[in-house]
Amino acid sequence: MNGGGLLVAGTTSDAGKSVVTAGICRWLVRQGVKVAPFKAQNMSLNSFVTREGAEIGRAQAMQAQACRVEPTALMNPVLLKPGGERSSQVVLMGRPVGEMSARGYHGGRQERLLGTVLACLERLRGTYDAVICEGAGSPAEINLRRTDIVNMGIARNAGLPVLVVGDIDRGGVFASFFGTVALLSPEDQALVAGFLVNKFRGDVSLLEPGLDMLHGLTGRRTYGVLPFRHGLGIDEEDGLRVSLRGTVRESVVAAPAGEDVLRVAVCAVPLMSNFTDVDALAAEPGVVVRFVDRPEELADADLVVVPGTRGTVRALEWLRERGLADALRRRAAEGRPVLGICGGFQVLGEHIEDDVESRRGRVDGLGVLPVRVRFAREKTLTRPSGEALGEPVEGYEIHHGVAEVLGGEPFLDGCRVGQTWGTHWHGSLESDAFRRAFLREVARAAGRRFVPAPDTSFAALREEQLDRLGDLIEQHADTDALWRLIESGAPTGLPFIPPGAPA
Repeated sequence: MNGGGLLVAGTTSDAGKSVVTAGICRWLVRQGVKVAPFKAQNMSLNSFVTREGAEIGRAQAMQAQACRVEPTALMNPVLLKPGGERSSQVVLMGRPVGEMSARGYHGGRQERLLGTVLACLERLRGTYDAVICEGAGSPAEINLRRTDIVNMGIARNAGLPVLVVGDIDRGGVFASFFGTVALLSPEDQALVAGFLVNKFRGDVSLLEPGLDMLHGLTGRRTYGVLPFRHGLGIDEEDGLRVSLRGTVRESVVAAPAGEDVLRVAVCAVPLMSNFTDVDALAAEPGVVVRFVDRPEELADADLVVVPGTRGTVRALEWLRERGLADALRRRAAEGRPVLGICGGFQVLGEHIEDDVESRRGRVDGLGVLPVRVRFAREKTLTRPSGEALGEPVEGYEIHHGVAEVLGGEPFLDGCRVGQTWGTHWHGSLESDAFRRAFLREVARAAGRRFVPAPDTSFAALREEQLDRLGDLIEQHADTDALWRLIESGAPTGLPFIPPGAPA
């Protein structure tokens, strides 16, 4: 017998589907329910490598942690990694299978993946008591409904009840809820059980008349009103939709352990991937992280991070166009700390041979590290571990570029020259002892009287965040009604709201 299930859909992208899914997962696991997350198709530049060497969306890895289970490719069978405005790398069951335009993908390939997606969901439901599925975008994207495999397409085929999340902080949530249902076919509407309001500020009693009217208009109840909470945007899916201009990563509100703060500037390169790498820095008391795109913004930075990217050659051109390339070379020459991660490591090298990603052939790098990079067609997907700065460290690798290190001091899989560091390892800064040792080196080189806090645990902070998500569901949602949905499906007799989906 298959376990229960629920699809968490949203009125828009960024309505809060990922964190609501994680919150429901954490609430369930605390009730003793064996639960797993699932997202049929994810579009994201933030990804993760499972223990079996499969690449999945980082949001699903975070949701697996909320479930206290090991993430697997079954939880995110299709991952789309944008390489520009019109094409993406298609990752199927954790392995890249090629580049495809949006027209080509929605023109037939997506429909052919439905069988794979349903088989993965079936396996999870055969193993777990409950599977909490996350949708993508909006279920009412009527231009894409025929080929949909992640919203109502998966709900219809798997018989899943649907909970629609709306971000009230953006405004228009009632119209969004009503319009979402009213643009679905009668068969799809029959699975939409109700709504969940996200990011509410103020007195809930003032909202209740609107919720009653919404029930009267749609015949569907609201399963909860989640209050606005700072610091819950963990492991964002996509850096393309979000303007990072002036953004400061949310960090622990605590005074520095030493006399000084440490300022970290992250170059907001195009197609930035796994920018979650810097979350571990922002978690340190006294470390201030910001994203920058102008050379003058590097002037007061104690550490500059060049992050990963899905477009290494494009990122190089962007750094040069902005004047950031010259600023990075000056920093390296002056012995001021620079850290390159994955694509950011590659741009710091002597040259890149790329006949795979950009197909531009040989391109000169910034020349601050003795490294030459050649892009291979096979993607490296590993979970390495080792030691650096005298401390144990773990990470994960996701890259086509193969680095030939010709000098410098060894640093993880890369090298270090003076205060310029480079590695392909994502996630290394989540290793607490290594992060503290690295920050001590940075502070010394920068002349800052910064001292890393001796007891900051990134894993513990992540667990606290996930528990806060679980608390939101437990305290502000009708959990008895949610469990009935998961166990028994959508209520029968839900009314049809015209006009329905267009022919």
